[in-house]
Amino acid sequence: MPFNVSVIGAAGGIGQPLSLLMKNSPMVKDLTLYDVVNTPGVAADLSHICTPAKVQGFLGDDIGSALKDRDVVIIPAGVPRKPGMTRDDLFKVNAGIVSKIAKGCAEHCPNACFLVISNPVNSMVPIFAEVLKKAGVYNPKKLFGVTTLDIVRAKTFISEKKGVPVDSVNVTVVGGHSGTTIIPLLSQCGHSFTEEEIKALTHRIQFGGDEVVEAKAGAGSATLSMAFAGAEFAFSVMKGLSGEPNIRACTYIETPDKESPTAFFSSLVTLGTSGVEEVHPLPADLSEYEKELLKEGMEQLKGNIEKATEFMASQ
Repeated sequence: MPFNVSVIGAAGGIGQPLSLLMKNSPMVKDLTLYDVVNTPGVAADLSHICTPAKVQGFLGDDIGSALKDRDVVIIPAGVPRKPGMTRDDLFKVNAGIVSKIAKGCAEHCPNACFLVISNPVNSMVPIFAEVLKKAGVYNPKKLFGVTTLDIVRAKTFISEKKGVPVDSVNVTVVGGHSGTTIIPLLSQCGHSFTEEEIKALTHRIQFGGDEVVEAKAGAGSATLSMAFAGAEFAFSVMKGLSGEPNIRACTYIETPDKESPTAFFSSLVTLGTSGVEEVHPLPADLSEYEKELLKEGMEQLKGNIEKATEFMASQ
């Protein structure tokens, strides 16, 4: 069954290609676009494409119209990273943007699935959760931090390194969505690597975004690959909502597992008609290197989550 989808931040570098991918999908029947500028033009452009989805664009204070009756809301809104910026540098600006969007979602489509792309994801998802909690509409099974780009990069880099088809690579990436909080479980992917290869691949997966920021030389951050990854995850969510079985993906969620090292954690999950149906535990046979990565990365992730808690306490 096709779905009503909204892209919030649709006129930006991620939002435009992401909106194009949504318009091109048979899983989308009605697509609304929202941003502070330019969405009527983006919507008009997309509306000429000969696919079934209807498209409308909304601006300014009209976010409610974009969110009404939505099944899935994808949120790439916010300012992008620039050279020299970390995801933490984005926090002050994007925290205010995301909390405002979350309030609109709580009011206009509280039962939708919310897919947060806005960086830093490690902090934005806890902020979004707190806003929904305050409104009394929080469903942890339907709030997702989109970490799919880490998996997309991991599959690409492993494919290149091992000379195998990228579609044959299956890799899980857990933890968070910035730097050392990104933990690729290379020991579980079915390929063998030297110690040097593992360290090099891990570093490239963790800091792949920096390659793009530097290559664009001030012209932005990862937008096209992020749009692809965001669409891939959105399609997985919609497949799950449709009742398609065995839909698995990694995503950053509030974890129900008391053994989890942090309150929010990116895990491998099974998606279904109610959102997250099952959170799969970490494999018991992690390598010693992966255990050390987790130990190091989770300290940073805890700090990212605490920053979100402090922000919400100040509101």
